[in-house]
Parts: sequence; structure tokens; C-alpha cells
Amino acid sequence: ELSAGARAAAMRLARNLAGVNNATVTEEKGRWEASGDPTEAAMLIAAAKIGLKRDALDAGSPRLAEAPFDSDRKRAAVVRKADAGADVLVNGSPENVLALCTHIAEVDGSRGMTDADRAAIDAANTALASKGLRVLACAARGLPQGEVAATVADPSPASLERDLTFVGLVGLLDPPRAEAREAVAKCKAAGIRVVMITGDQPKTALAIARDLGIANESDAALSGAELTAIDDAALPGRVARTAVYARVTAADKLRIVRAWREQGAVVAMTGDGVNDAPALKGADVGIAMGASGTEVARQASDMVITDDNFASIVAAVEEGRGVYDNIKKSMQFLLGGNAAELLYMGAALMAGLPTPLLPIQILWINLVTDGLPALFLAADPAPPGVMERSPRPRNATFIDRAFVGTMILTAFLTAGVALGVYLYGLKYHDETSARTHAFAALVFAELLRSFGARSETVPIWRMGWRDNAMLLVVVAASFALQLWTHHSETLSSLMKTSTMGWEECIPLMAVSCIPLAVLELVKVLRTTRKERA
Repeated sequence: ELSAGARAAAMRLARNLAGVNNATVTEEKGRWEASGDPTEAAMLIAAAKIGLKRDALDAGSPRLAEAPFDSDRKRAAVVRKADAGADVLVNGSPENVLALCTHIAEVDGSRGMTDADRAAIDAANTALASKGLRVLACAARGLPQGEVAATVADPSPASLERDLTFVGLVGLLDPPRAEAREAVAKCKAAGIRVVMITGDQPKTALAIARDLGIANESDAALSGAELTAIDDAALPGRVARTAVYARVTAADKLRIVRAWREQGAVVAMTGDGVNDAPALKGADVGIAMGASGTEVARQASDMVITDDNFASIVAAVEEGRGVYDNIKKSMQFLLGGNAAELLYMGAALMAGLPTPLLPIQILWINLVTDGLPALFLAADPAPPGVMERSPRPRNATFIDRAFVGTMILTAFLTAGVALGVYLYGLKYHDETSARTHAFAALVFAELLRSFGARSETVPIWRMGWRDNAMLLVVVAASFALQLWTHHSETLSSLMKTSTMGWEECIPLMAVSCIPLAVLELVKVLRTTRKERA
């Protein structure tokens, strides 16, 4: 039970919380429903729990004028009617509000503020901020009846925010989502640097950043005032060492983004307010909050997160890396197969051999052997280690040395098998049978190679197959179709091939494993060398 004096002090504080506020809350069956700014909604609920609801305040003390919050002043002021004139209520950052206070509220009135009072308030603010609380200072000033009309006519910050009486401090807890810590850890493992840029005071920002794993115990926050003192030439070096920025303005955010980009970094910026728009536009990827963000922020962004969850951004990065890998592996599979066909046909024709592949057979290979497996390679889920590797450099090319090397090796191995089978067939069989055997060997080799194409580093015996069972189904179906063409006289006639029995198909399948076996061996050797390096 509060004493009469403590209750009076709490009601004065509640008057500021409910009076300088544009949110709305309703209570039904003990559950609070809020709309508007979450911070202001929390203030309204706190005031209601103290015993002052905004409806009652508006009825007895209507709003007459206001000086809205802005990021430069970091405070807001409202004029409300009182019994004898009006009251100016001011809420804002502790350091800015306290600088305007000349008095401090007491149980039975107020008295002049001393240096000891300021030190005690600073200590209380530090204690709250160190716990990760956002701290709000509340102050007020009485207006005599004779000054009300002139003040309401010109409610400028300069006329309202002066000679204030300090009322109290309020700590607001805005805990990070549980999944945010894991998301930050994933970013670190993926080589992504997470930086916090906030309007909160440094101690609050540091406490939250340390809790999330963004900052270490030895890290310090860089304030907007300190940032302003650093020239543009020195800023890129400073941002590389800074994980937390506090009390920053819209201009500060844009400078930070530009400084990172000057270092060659790819910068993604999140934001929800109007003052975030310049930095969102200036980043490589602007990411706006869809639920709480303003329309200006959404229009300035490249991406909108509908659930306002940082973990969703990390999930998008993971998905993006997986999609990039899948496009690359599908292209490598297709280009390797096409190069093998060209090399095989070119070598045979240059050697003066009969035409090794007919147009209908080439069409069959491109549609059935290459097209279907490539389609399901593109649907492969992201591998487990996709978020444990560093980002690609900004100037990295899609078709790199490893891509070309694998493609060339694939082409020579596959073409070599097909050409060897073709030469053997020409020596011991007729031309149609030789072409049929080489055609089958080429198809079988391509289908088997699709299994190894799923990863550049993981050998096929360590791959999980349940997550892309459709690739197995498609390859099995393609094998069945190919075998059918060699057993059905109708299809053999259509494909211009001879029929084959199992005694011919099984040896061809065995020979067709050679490209896959060699490519997997090279993969293991390459991975082992990288691990040792």
C-alpha cells in the first residue's frame, strides 16, 4: 500500500505518461489491447494501473496544444488545461529533459534542483539503462491563466520547454525476441557483421547489444555527438571497430551506411520510421518493418519484413544462399552435359567417324536426361553448412574458376566414355548398334552425374536423400524411359536405335559410372586440401 505522498507522486507521473501520448488502449477481461506506438501504449497501461485512465484525463484536463516529438529534440510537450490555468507536460530522453529542469517535485510541491539532485537522477538513469531499460524522463510546468492563450497560440518548443520541474523517471522494458539471439549467432557464423543503430541512450543500447551477442563486455557505444565530431575521411576506420551506435539522427545513420560501403561492404539496413528512410535508400539492401513501419520507410526499402522479426531476415539470407547454390549447380550440370555432347560429336566427326548422335537423340538427351534432373537440382534444400561460410565478395563472378574446371573435367570424362563405347561398337558391331551403345552410355553417365552435382564439397555417400527424394524419383524414371527405348521396337524405331538386352545394358551402366567416380574423387581431394590449408 502506497503512502499518501507516494501515491500523489505516482499520480503526477501518471499524468505525464497519459497526457503526452497518442496511443490508445482498451482493457477487456484483464487483457490489454493497444494501437499506436508500442512505447506510448505501455505508458498508457502503466498510467491506468496507477489509477489514471486517459479518458478521465481528457475529460477533466483536455489537450490544448502540443510540440510533437522529433529526433533532434528527443522530447515531446503537451499543454493541458488545469484548475488554475494550464500544465505543460514534457517527456523525453533523460539528458535532454533534465537539462531544462530548474526544480524537482516533492510531496507537497517543488523546490530548486541542486547538483546533488542531478547526480542522484543520473545515477538512477544509469542503473535503469544498465538493465537494458529504455528510460524516459518526465517533467512539467504550470502556466498561469494569463499566459495560456499566448502559449496555445504559439506552442513552440522554446516557449513550452523551459523552467521545468522534474517529475520522475520511467523504465520501459522492450525485450528482444527469443529467436533474435540465435539469429545474431547465425549471422556471425555466416560472416555477417550485425551492428545496432538506435536512438536509445548508450547504456541501454549496450545492455541490449551484449544480451544479443552483438557487443562484447569491452565494447563501447558511439553516440551521435561523438559521431558528428569524426570527419568523413576517418569514419570508415571507426565504424569497422564499432558495434553499437546510440542517440543517432537520420543524418548519422546515413553517414554510417556510407562509411561501411566505402570499405567495400555490402550493407543491409533495417528501419521503420520516417527518419530511417535516407539510410534505407542509401544501403545496398533497405529492409523495412511491415507491421510497425511507416509507409515512407516501406517505399524507401528494397524488402519488407511482414512480421518485424530480425530472424526472418536471417532466414531470407539462408534461403537466398540456397537458391544461388541451386542455380549454380543446375547451370553447371546443364553446361557440363552440353559440353560433353559437343566434345563427343566434334571428336568423332574430326576423326572421320560416322555421325555419333542423331538430332532426335540429342533432343531426347536435352529434354529427358538433362532437363528433368536440372529442374529438381534447382529445388534442392539449402545444405546444413550454408550459414557457416563467409559471404561472396562483391566482385565474385557466377562462373568462376572452379565452375569452369568442373565443367571441363565433366565434359572430357563423359565424352571420353561415350567415344570409347562408340569406337568399341564400331569395331565389333554395326554403326547403328555402336551409336545406340554410345547414346545409352552418354545418357546413363549424365543421369548418374546428377547425384554428385548436388554439392561441390559433400561426397554422395554423405548426402541426405530424404530432403530431395524427387531427384531420385526423376533419375529412376529417366533410367526406366531410357531402358524402355532400348527394349521397345517402336521406340527404338522412333529414336533410330537398335534394341538391347540386359547383357548389353548392365556393362554400359558400369562404364557410365566412371565420370561420377572420378568427379567424386576430385571433390574429396579438393575439399581435403582446403581443410588442411
